[in-house]
Amino acid sequence: MEVLQKVRKGMDTLVGGICVFLFAVMVVVGTYQIVTRFVFNNPSTISEELLTYTFAWMAMFASALVFGKRDHMRMTFLVDKLPDSKRRILEIGIEVLVVAFAVIVLIYGGFTIMQLTMTQKTASLGIMMGVVYSVVPVCGILIAVYGILNIIDLCSKNVNSAKEEV
Repeated sequence: MEVLQKVRKGMDTLVGGICVFLFAVMVVVGTYQIVTRFVFNNPSTISEELLTYTFAWMAMFASALVFGKRDHMRMTFLVDKLPDSKRRILEIGIEVLVVAFAVIVLIYGGFTIMQLTMTQKTASLGIMMGVVYSVVPVCGILIAVYGILNIIDLCSKNVNSAKEEV
């Protein structure tokens, strides 16, 4: 189990670092966009497109990180009334559904949309749209791995192990 906790901690560090980097890029690009628009009166279309795609990437990576730490928003008023054994079964079932969603929609669907859009280029940046959409299967893999780690934690009665490290 200690190996799995190291894997989780490593993933948390990597994904958190990616989120910080993407946020820093957004701040720099956003500042550049404001300066070019209001100081030089010459708005940049490249910065606007880059800002949009960076925000989408950061949102996807942040959602994977939040899911992995089990810090996402949940309505627990009914779940809290269940006995521990039934609550654990319900939470494992929810994790299994999320992993299934990640595999079917994010990974399979993400690879499909990636392949379909590899011939299209973005308007300003000129990069393949498949590259932009590559974040979907990557984050799907992250969510699936986090879900499996969460299921293992729930099965081994370490229900809050992800939250204890925070």
